[in-house]
Amino acid sequence: MKFKFDIEPVEQARPRATRMGKGIRLYDPKKVTAFKRKLGILARQQMLDRGLEPYDGPLEVCMEFYRPVQASISRKERVRRLSGAHRPIVKPDLDNYIKSTSDALNGIIWADDNLIISLEAKKFYAERPHLTVEIKEWLE
Repeated sequence: MKFKFDIEPVEQARPRATRMGKGIRLYDPKKVTAFKRKLGILARQQMLDRGLEPYDGPLEVCMEFYRPVQASISRKERVRRLSGAHRPIVKPDLDNYIKSTSDALNGIIWADDNLIISLEAKKFYAERPHLTVEIKEWLE
C-alpha cells in the first residue's frame, strides 16, 4: 500500500525544555509539531478514504522524502537534481526525517512504529516537496 503526502518533509529537531513547577517538560519545536499534526490529518484522511484501520502486524516500510531544490543554483545543476543525477547530501539528516514521519503516523497508518521490522529511506529533490510511504505487511 502506497501513500503520497503533499507536504514538505520536516526533520525531527531536538526537543525544547521548559520548567513546570519543580519538573521539566520536553516538547517539540513549533515547526515539528505543525508538521506532525498536518501529516497526521492527511494520513487519517487517506486511511478513511481507503476504508483501512491501522496496521497491527510486522511491516516493511519504504519512505521517500522529496525536498525543494535550492534557488541559488545554476539551471544546469537544477536539472541534474530534479532528474535524480544529484541527490541531497545536505542537512537535514535522513534519520531525522524518518523519526518525525514515523512519529506522526503512529496510531494512524500503523498501530505503533515498533511494528516496523524493515525500513528503507531515500532523499530526493523535487519541484514540489512531498513524501511517500509504502507499506508491505510481512508474511511469516
